[in-house]
Amino acid sequence: MTRRSVKIVLGSLCLLLLLTGCLGPTRGSIAEKRAAIDTMKSQALRDLYAQNLSAEESVRRSAGYAVFSNVNAQAFFLGGGGGYGVATYSDTGNKVYMKMAQVGLGLGLGVQDIRVIFVFHTTAALDHFIYQGWDFSAQADAAAKSDSKGGSASGEMSVTSNMDAYTLTKSGLLAKINLAGTKYWQDKELNN
Repeated sequence: MTRRSVKIVLGSLCLLLLLTGCLGPTRGSIAEKRAAIDTMKSQALRDLYAQNLSAEESVRRSAGYAVFSNVNAQAFFLGGGGGYGVATYSDTGNKVYMKMAQVGLGLGLGVQDIRVIFVFHTTAALDHFIYQGWDFSAQADAAAKSDSKGGSASGEMSVTSNMDAYTLTKSGLLAKINLAGTKYWQDKELNN
């Protein structure tokens, strides 16, 4: 590997780490941070229902669901991202605020702001997600979008069969094919 290649990889890694460190509501009281996440969740669900008519019924019949705001970056062979969200139990309405980080290996270039909605078919699957929090997936994405202009196409294959995952692109320019590992965990500050 040449010096220039090493500099590119290290610079890309620094960019990815900065992106994951700057995500999530950082200002305001705990109640204000929770409110910001709840607003993001509500908007993401409205956007999903507008794009996928059967999704609303799927969420309504589910044991629970989780909605995340995530910024992804891919620079050549290294990718990553981070974000925040909330998991909600359908029967009780109880919420668990969460964070997430992603690392990926593959070919790509760009940055993308997405919303991911997980719909859990069983309470056990939702509990496993909240308390274990790992997801490994294969991804292929292409997006060029700014607010309501542009378009995107993506596909994700989840390892578990007890949930469905929907991805909505908010903005960004990204093309990638990679294998990714994503860690989801409870936000200790917001769940106290």
